Amino acid sequence: MFVIFAKSMVTNASSIQDLHRAAVQLIEFAGTEKVVIFKGDMGAGKTTFVKAICEALGVQEAVTSPTFAIVNEYKSDDKKLYHFDFYRLKTQTEALDMGAEEYFYSGAYCFIEWPDKIPDMLPLHYIKVTISVLADGSRQISIEKI
Repeated sequence: MFVIFAKSMVTNASSIQDLHRAAVQLIEFAGTEKVVIFKGDMGAGKTTFVKAICEALGVQEAVTSPTFAIVNEYKSDDKKLYHFDFYRLKTQTEALDMGAEEYFYSGAYCFIEWPDKIPDMLPLHYIKVTISVLADGSRQISIEKI
């Protein structure tokens, strides 16, 4: 069940089906906002949730973690989607050197894991997803417009 407020929403997910439902809700909630950051501990399910969102957006190819590549590009019909994992960055300069800001302002979907590594590079407005692991192993997904 979702609890939706004007600028935020919260849901729990205990199955892949719940994640797919949450992905569809996130897309609707985000509207025209295309930059989505993901926060959560290692293993909380950030990449798994990005996979569900990509599937909901019609991506047919396998969605994998860009841990070593830093960014993966996917296509869905006429849309481009970019999935970033900044975990391995040592400085923001590395993200600047790869042209990350160009992606963020391209109008394409940008899904960003470990955004704390690039705090000065995030756009003024984005969607923030926080995933927390609950005691029973399910996930609480909090989504807010920033």
